[in-house]
This record gives sequence, C-alpha cells and structure tokens, in this order.
Amino acid sequence: MIQYISSYIANVLPDQGWNLLALAWFVISVRGYQAYAIRASKNKDSLAGVLHAYRQRWMTRMIAREMRMADIGAVANLERYVTLLASSSLLILAGLVTLIGRTDDVVHIVHDIPLLPPQSSLEWQFKLFFLTLMFVYAFFKFTWSLRQYGFASVMISSAPVVLGDISEHKDLMDHVNRSAKILSMAANNFNFGLRAYYYSLAVLTWSLHPLVFMASTSVVVYILYTREFNSSSLAELKGSNDSKNRKTLVDYHLI
Repeated sequence: MIQYISSYIANVLPDQGWNLLALAWFVISVRGYQAYAIRASKNKDSLAGVLHAYRQRWMTRMIAREMRMADIGAVANLERYVTLLASSSLLILAGLVTLIGRTDDVVHIVHDIPLLPPQSSLEWQFKLFFLTLMFVYAFFKFTWSLRQYGFASVMISSAPVVLGDISEHKDLMDHVNRSAKILSMAANNFNFGLRAYYYSLAVLTWSLHPLVFMASTSVVVYILYTREFNSSSLAELKGSNDSKNRKTLVDYHLI
C-alpha cells in the first residue's frame, strides 16, 4: 500500500522536489506536534488537562442535583458547535470533490491570477485531493465527538442522586471519572477536527509556493502550541494571579 501511494505521488509530482519536501514537512510537523502535545500534557498545564479537571468538578456536582436539565442543556449546547462544523465539513467536501472533477477549468481560471505559478492539472488535482482527505478526517472526528457527547448525556441521566460528600463512594467516583473522561474524549475529538481546519489554511498556501506552505505550516503549529500551553485563557482557567498573564478585555479577541 505504501509503495502504491509513493508511486502515485512520484507520478503526480514528477521532478517536484520542493513539493515533496513541503509535503514531508507538513506530515512531520502535524504528527510531531500531536505526539508532543499528548506527551507534554502529562507533565505541564494545558487547556485539555485543566478543562478535564473542570469536567470532573462538574460531574461531581451533578451527582447532587436531582434536576439535571441544566447539565443536559450544557452538553446539547456543546453538540451544536460540533454539528455546525460537521455540516460545514460536508459542504466543503462537496465543493472540493466538484473541483477535483473539473481541474482543467481550475487551471484555466487561476492562470491569470497574480502570484500563482503555473501548475499542471494533475498537480492541482493532487493538492485538492490532499485537502479533501483533511476534511474527510475532520468530518469523522466531529461525528465521533457528537456520538461521545451523546454517551455523556446517557451517563449524566443514569447517575444516581446522592447528597453530601461522595469521595468515599468508589462506585460513584468511578461514574464521575468515567463521565468526565467521556466528555474530555468528545472535546479532544472536536479539537482534532478543528485542527484540520487550521491545517487546511496552511495547505491552501501550497498553491503559492512549497516554501510558503512550509512556513505557514510552522506558523499554524506555533499558534496551536501557544493556545494550548501558553495562552492567557489557560492562565485564567488555572486561576493564575500572575500580572503578566492578565490582559484587558480588548486583548482577548486575539487569543
């Protein structure tokens, strides 16, 4: 299978060393950051880790509530955001599949656009196909996230009502931890799907030049890193009192 894919790429991009280098840089950057983020989250504060702690607190307090419409409503609200991006992914996929089937027209349309170097129909087809795979990945991540939020709703509804301290009740704490973990898994899959949107913006610059593609990929990875491990939102979620992490409300639209 790998040999077939390699042969296909070599045929599509003959004598395209820069394109192949840019593609390799993209794959290494994406996989490398994902591996780093998973490993680093175990040793340092991150948005995923801090929010998981909030979800555990949420599920602990949920046990004491007899009426859980607010909890179910909160999960449903999260599902709406995921549904929006999942449906958007399908619309984008429909457009990309249409473009792949009409690459000759694409070449003709972009021929006179400034800054775009001349590219063959087969080269455009490959780049559009690569972009399509990214949104297919995003769609699967979003739909799996939706299902996991549905699982969380079932776990919230099935939890017993217990007043008082439940820290000594192993079965209840297990239920709390499992519920929080399912919510975090759903959020992580949503995050992975959202990253595909970020990375797709970098792939769009591939049409300008492979070096621009490599640079934009690095910028996207840096943005993802700063938001996950070094953002003012993370500082606020941790309850940081460090003044250098405090920003005015005007600055929050940049984060």
